[in-house]
Amino acid sequence: MQTRVSIQMGFVAALAKGFAMLCMLTGSFAAFAQSAEPIVENEHVTVWDTSALLPPSAHDFIAVSLSRKGTARFGHQGEIPGKTGSRTIVIELKDLPVTPLANETGYPLAFPRKHAKKLLENAQVVVWDCVWHPGEPTPMHFHDKDAVVVFEANGALRATTPDGKSEVAEIKFGEVRFNPRGRTHTEVLSSGEAHAVITELK
Repeated sequence: MQTRVSIQMGFVAALAKGFAMLCMLTGSFAAFAQSAEPIVENEHVTVWDTSALLPPSAHDFIAVSLSRKGTARFGHQGEIPGKTGSRTIVIELKDLPVTPLANETGYPLAFPRKHAKKLLENAQVVVWDCVWHPGEPTPMHFHDKDAVVVFEANGALRATTPDGKSEVAEIKFGEVRFNPRGRTHTEVLSSGEAHAVITELK
């Protein structure tokens, strides 16, 4: 009889401990949702830069780990995008179709191209691991899709448009930019290094 009571008490204690942990997790999720600010927010995406465990995603998403360069994974709505201690850029994909622009420039599309490896593709996105090398400008190209760029190196890129106008952009590790479609240019590494995971929206 004593053994049976002990087992029951142990079971109750385990349930209580599990419930307490669930409350703590739920509380942390609520706190995160109330306090955190996205680094990009528009009608197409919400982008988070986090080293914490995120709540289940409200949308399908792309997770780019900054501790494993040149990688990305696709996750479904309801999955947990990141994990504690691992800095991750999470790109939530909103339910708004993004029709690519017709390419009437006479130049090739931005991708595929040399030094750009396709990481994944589905009906919503195509994701590229892209590296720029010294003295190797990209071909003049047209961006027909909106894109979220996650930089994974420190350096500078010089972009030149077909009319010859140039602009140098400094880039930093972990920086995220939303680049709208409709741009035509060539790019070359100006200084440092340049490496990025680029998510094109379909």
